[in-house]
Amino acid sequence: MSTKDEFLAEAADLLGERGFTTDTEFVTPWLTDWRGRFTGNALALASPASTQEVADFVKVCAKHLVPIVPQGGNSGMSGGATPDESGDAVILSLRRMDSVRGFDVDARQITCDAGLILQTLHETVEAKDLRFPLTLGGKGSATVGGLISTNAGGTQVLRHGSMRAQVLGIEAVMADGTVFESLRPLKKDNRGFDLKQLLIGSEGTLGIVTAATLRLLPALADRAVLWAGVGDIRDARKLLLHSERVAGDALEGFEVMPRHSLEAVIAHNPNARSPLQESHEWNALIELTADASGAEALPALAQSLLESAFEEGLVADATIARNEAQAEAFWMLRDDIAPAERALGPAMQHDISVPVPDMAEFVADAVPKVEKAFPGSRAVAFGHLGDGNVHFHVLAPKGATPGEWENTDGKAISAFVHDEVTAWNGSISAEHGIGQLKRDELARLGDPAQLAIMRQVKQALDPQGLLNPGKLVPLETMPEHL
Repeated sequence: MSTKDEFLAEAADLLGERGFTTDTEFVTPWLTDWRGRFTGNALALASPASTQEVADFVKVCAKHLVPIVPQGGNSGMSGGATPDESGDAVILSLRRMDSVRGFDVDARQITCDAGLILQTLHETVEAKDLRFPLTLGGKGSATVGGLISTNAGGTQVLRHGSMRAQVLGIEAVMADGTVFESLRPLKKDNRGFDLKQLLIGSEGTLGIVTAATLRLLPALADRAVLWAGVGDIRDARKLLLHSERVAGDALEGFEVMPRHSLEAVIAHNPNARSPLQESHEWNALIELTADASGAEALPALAQSLLESAFEEGLVADATIARNEAQAEAFWMLRDDIAPAERALGPAMQHDISVPVPDMAEFVADAVPKVEKAFPGSRAVAFGHLGDGNVHFHVLAPKGATPGEWENTDGKAISAFVHDEVTAWNGSISAEHGIGQLKRDELARLGDPAQLAIMRQVKQALDPQGLLNPGKLVPLETMPEHL
């Protein structure tokens, strides 16, 4: 049986001073998740600089039975990159691995390390008149590896799909230190299981993503951003269907937010202004885009969409952003909902989805149910109506004690919301992953056959339970570690 000191000495010898540390000054900042909900302890922080170093380090961990918690930008929403409180695990940071390995402009493909920051990826491809069609609020810290591990979504899923749809190839280190190399972007490949798809969304529990080949699109030549006020979430659904009919593939984003959310943002941000003179129960933010081939026709298309929506009585009022600055101001109203809510006090956030045709009815049904079951609370739903994913938040009653309310009424509220979502044939995690935040709820509500298969896959690929233990679907019987 090896000792902790033997492991630390071997790991330090392998990775050197830059790649391995037990110094609390450097380890502590990475022990708490982005939302501040989970704080753990770690044996050390490992920061390898190459796939080979990752593989060699994983072999050392396997030899000494040391659990590994992979970490990208530490900007996840479900505590999936935070170690537990035991202090037995080592954090494996991919942040030093941030190189672009290959860039084929003509093929519109890029191969990069897992530690590359999303914003840097955007800037790199934009310099070549291309774009990566996935973005989110944390683009300045989120990494490619983290986005793949959680199958991240964002505001462009309606047209382009989640992270899963952007990945053409993957390189990953498995639990025994074997390197799985499948970076070649083959259009057709029928040699059995598509293992890269198995790794996408597995939250580092099956393998550690070290690199990826990603698809790119032509750069946008123009966009039109519209803001519409509607009377009901069902009216927003009708407007979405109308937008899809009129705009077709030009429709890139369709976000909804209730009056409460817009008012909260305006109260929180002194630079925020309502795009419309009068207040409306619901608001829709619509984005149409075009590359060079369709840019000339885009303004007329946006105008036609708006005029026809008025003619059919789908909107009470609407406007089109006059310029790029106003378009950004419209999007800022959407992006600032989360910080505006935090300023109001405690809340339980639910990242949920139901079948796209049912989302409007779900919101209309669930909001009053929650507020009736938990008097004084306020339920708000906002987000990606076009792909059946809204952020269903329940704000605490006035005077609720932060930290205490979340662990009492807050837990009951989340269980209630998740029960409702399940009754509507939905998912309790649409784009943020399971991590440790929703692990127990997945075990409670997940399909038994699906959960059994997931555990069998975990057992086969990580029999010692070393990769991100306690996250997603843990092994039923956890082996003893160092």
